[in-house]
Amino acid sequence: AGEGFMPWVDDEIRRSGCGSTLTLTATGPPIRQRDRYTGPVAAGPSFFRSSPNESIGSVSARPYPRRASGRNLETLARSGNQAAPPVCRRRFGAESTMAAGEQRSAAKISSSAATNSSGRPVTPFWKEKYERDARRYWDIFYKRHEDKFFKDRHYLDKEWGKYFEVQDGENMAILEVGCGAGNTIFPLLATYPDIFVHACDFSSRAVDLVKKHKDFRSDRVNAFACDITSEQLTEAVEPSSVDIVTMIFMLSAVAPDKMPLVLQNVRNILKHGGRVLFRDYAFGDLAQERLMSKGQQISENFYVRGDGTRAYYFSNEYLVDLFSKCGFTLEEICVHNKKVENRSLDLVMNRNWIQATFTLNPAGPLSPNNQHDHNTCEGKDDKLAVDMSQKKSESEEIDLSVDFSNMFGTSHYLNEAQIIRIKAKGHDFKIKMLAKEYQHTCKSTGLMLWESAQFMCSLLAENPSIVAGKRVLEMGCGSAGICSMVAASSAQFVVATDGDAESLDLLRQNTSSNLDAELLNRISIRKLFWGDEDDVKAVRELSGDGAGFDCIIGTDVTYNPDATLPLFKTARALISDGGDAGSKAALILCYIQRRVDEDSILSAAEAQGFWLVDKWINGVHESNGIISSWFRGNDVCGAFRNVTLSILYFEV
Repeated sequence: AGEGFMPWVDDEIRRSGCGSTLTLTATGPPIRQRDRYTGPVAAGPSFFRSSPNESIGSVSARPYPRRASGRNLETLARSGNQAAPPVCRRRFGAESTMAAGEQRSAAKISSSAATNSSGRPVTPFWKEKYERDARRYWDIFYKRHEDKFFKDRHYLDKEWGKYFEVQDGENMAILEVGCGAGNTIFPLLATYPDIFVHACDFSSRAVDLVKKHKDFRSDRVNAFACDITSEQLTEAVEPSSVDIVTMIFMLSAVAPDKMPLVLQNVRNILKHGGRVLFRDYAFGDLAQERLMSKGQQISENFYVRGDGTRAYYFSNEYLVDLFSKCGFTLEEICVHNKKVENRSLDLVMNRNWIQATFTLNPAGPLSPNNQHDHNTCEGKDDKLAVDMSQKKSESEEIDLSVDFSNMFGTSHYLNEAQIIRIKAKGHDFKIKMLAKEYQHTCKSTGLMLWESAQFMCSLLAENPSIVAGKRVLEMGCGSAGICSMVAASSAQFVVATDGDAESLDLLRQNTSSNLDAELLNRISIRKLFWGDEDDVKAVRELSGDGAGFDCIIGTDVTYNPDATLPLFKTARALISDGGDAGSKAALILCYIQRRVDEDSILSAAEAQGFWLVDKWINGVHESNGIISSWFRGNDVCGAFRNVTLSILYFEV
């Protein structure tokens, strides 16, 4: 990075071997000189949460230029320069089906939240992990929801019924790719008695749900698990034997670079002239905006959801180009836009999905633009008012895999919480927490345990004098609270704080299950949004006559550039101004450098009246005496030898 501030340096900074060589991976172009960061962020009036990944609210300035993600969301993903495909228009009241040009202008309006968001792509490590563990995430999805998430898709008869009609005495073979729990195949079987359905899914748990369905019959359904990106369909289905392939909200779950593999695989089992019936997410959908704003983008138009599953949002151009390169011809395409009104939350949500029909080497006459003449869809007003008491929309037209509880409700992740054992000198804790694999998908990383908290916990256990007899405050302690629990053994009292309600609930469980009554009486657990005057006032009153705290501890609380200044402003309002030389109140921060560099931290600290007394960087910088004394006679660093941890020691 050198002289220029590089905000896109990869999160993963690791030491190599036993030396102190740092390997940094940077992505994106260099920043122009005029765009470089020149001072601390000027935050607008907003409240800040003290646990990682929480929403920060509105901010009047950014600490560095927003990263360009290849193309802005307003620009449709395009492949090649071919003319736009024919588009049928379906009008839903004032909201109409969008042609390629209309889709662009509508996206500019509907995606304003996304383009103005502060989200950033996940790192290459997590991108690879979500691809590698994709099957496991879908297995977890079906373990959690079973067959209760999606409604049965009875609209297939209305939308594509003409394709399923067969002559007397003939049979038709259907392949449902991504069958899930059978919400497509069983309505088809009930409506059309002369069809045979092959049904495959990535998740073996989903296939088991199909086979357990009350209407499953082995003489009418061939259900099997298949990773269609790497396993051949011809192992379970005869080549060139299928009349129709249905792909309903399936292809979006596949990484874009593997989508051609899916279509080539489908070609092998589809008859010449056979059709692919396609419905999936469209560019500009509300869910896409929310995923981008949460920093869950994997690549352009491709995102990871809160449960680890992924979704791609298609434009007309991208979809048509993808199929045409794999030997398919477009027959019909529609982009549906629907306003879903939620009265309880006072929200009007734009939901978009794309529907298309493709043929494989059709035998019929082609129109001059080498496409089949397409039918014009006709519809009716399709506005839906949804009451929050309903889990899902009652409309059969809305069929999107992000429901209201996913988009606006509470977290379900604690169902996957695990118990881990944390040992420090004189302490043995059993902590309930989430695994770190959820860090890009869970709304609060305060539900996880990070290296800096474990490191500081060990230091406090080895050096009780750091907090002995003092009034201690932990900021952004998360749900584990191990530093606060260790400090309670020698401190006068401890106040453990966080801004996330779910983290605080789990923190109460962890403290009550690990501490005896005497130590529990020394710990108070409180909500603290950084910058919230009411929260700050309530916490300061706990310090005893409002005198402030003698020692404030924060671990991994400096990762968010927008929250750095509110962090120090809140700490300054809560720290004690008293004390003689050698016993002054201290602010101790332990962290792994991520998005905020040390100069930015020090600048924000100085602006609030803190000065740096000592600093220590694992394997890189020895301290001036205070921090280095904490390592004498112990091997705390041994377990963290390959982690670049930093400790900053401030006084007022």
